[in-house]
Amino acid sequence: MAERTKGYRELEIWKLGIEIVKDVYRLTAAFPQHELYGLAGQMRRCSVSVPSNIAEGYRRQHNREYRQFVHVSLGSCAELETQATIAKELGYVGRREEAELLEKLDHECRMVSNLTKKL
Repeated sequence: MAERTKGYRELEIWKLGIEIVKDVYRLTAAFPQHELYGLAGQMRRCSVSVPSNIAEGYRRQHNREYRQFVHVSLGSCAELETQATIAKELGYVGRREEAELLEKLDHECRMVSNLTKKL
């Protein structure tokens, strides 16, 4: 079993995930109203999925289960990267905003990948 901290809230991977959620909510707030249940909603769900799955997996009793949830988190990172690019292509976010989000997501993805290797 991987070495545990006192709780998932202490994990840098979880903290960065929460920061990404806040960034995505700020970005999508400026999307057109017709995207509320489309791209904006999907981006919000994906961003929330990343730290949520890390937290849920952390609370599981076995590394195998934890690894499964971390893999879901990694998939959500990839989805969100794609959606950020789509948002830029549609003109909903600027190049700078996309680049900043993608940089954080890249860091998060690398952290998630490293966590899967440790489990």
